[in-house]
Amino acid sequence: QVQLVESGGGLVQPGGSLRLSCATSGFTLDHYAIGWFRRAPGKEREGVACSTSGHASTLYSDSVKGRFTITRDNTRNTVNLHMNNLKPEDTAVYYCAADRELPTYRYWGQGTQVTVSS
Repeated sequence: QVQLVESGGGLVQPGGSLRLSCATSGFTLDHYAIGWFRRAPGKEREGVACSTSGHASTLYSDSVKGRFTITRDNTRNTVNLHMNNLKPEDTAVYYCAADRELPTYRYWGQGTQVTVSS
């Protein structure tokens, strides 16, 4: 059974950093693409980062490029999203998702709230 569990969200001041983690189980992480998405209040879901299977390549939205980094730890079956220089507009619920092949994601976590505010 595929499971994804996000953690690491919280309240941070503008300019601060957070690391989100996506703990995975029920599949071989290296064989799957992993994406991070977010949904802000009143807005549509937005894809922010993606790691293709085997971490062969990474993709970022323009809104987070240069500030966010997606990494994998296959020994811990975890995918992390390192977020630096956070801005109030980064406030959202963040989700990780997985599938063997892009562009669709069949498996989703429950989300973790990130709030950037002074």
